[in-house]
Amino acid sequence: MARLEGKIALVTGASRGIGAATAQLFAAEGATVLINHRDSAAGAEKVLASLAGLGHRIVQASITDAEALAAIAQSLSESEGRLDILVNNAAVSKVVQHSDLEALNDELIDRILTTNVRGVIGCIRAFRPMLETAEAPVVVNISSLAGTRAQGSNIAYAASKGALNNLTMSLGRALAPKIRVMGVAPGLVNTEFTKSWDPAVRQGVADRTPLGSIAQPEDIAKAVLAACTDLSHSVGQTVFVDGGFWLN
Repeated sequence: MARLEGKIALVTGASRGIGAATAQLFAAEGATVLINHRDSAAGAEKVLASLAGLGHRIVQASITDAEALAAIAQSLSESEGRLDILVNNAAVSKVVQHSDLEALNDELIDRILTTNVRGVIGCIRAFRPMLETAEAPVVVNISSLAGTRAQGSNIAYAASKGALNNLTMSLGRALAPKIRVMGVAPGLVNTEFTKSWDPAVRQGVADRTPLGSIAQPEDIAKAVLAACTDLSHSVGQTVFVDGGFWLN
């Protein structure tokens, strides 16, 4: 039997990368998937067409738009009546040298923190009633190794993921036992965003990773699935999926 048979899952930022891989794995495991995107309609349609099974659909909204999230929650309440899994994957960033505080301007800082922190809280707040009507519901927050180290695309991004790790712990305690909250923290992942990086930087990370390579989106999706299934007695924890890079 498929591990998510009959489950309803919403994946934010699912038009590409980790979100798309998670949507595809969830569908293959029997879930009905809601594919969220902000402004990537073509990518979302491509992901939708790739999903196994029927009943999947696209839900367009910025995770920073409380009214749009409320509308999705209302529609979900009227159609399915519950939500079993919420994957908070949507996030923004930009490569800025950590020492370049001028380039890390207030507008960029606000955009990163608003999306990566407030947006996640907004999603959980909007869908909490739908989650609480499900049996053994799970929230999985996609964090980053950058949230625990002085690394990452920029320091505001690293700070946002550090905040997300704390949010996972805090809500893990606050929402249990009704809702189980977990986190997954990738290291460098081979996504559209990181493919534009200097190849020497990418290779350097791979060389310093004990497993000898950077992760694929599918590797992270498997960890998200595990957080929703096998790790049923874990809560408030963030699981690292970085090939052992954190050991450096």
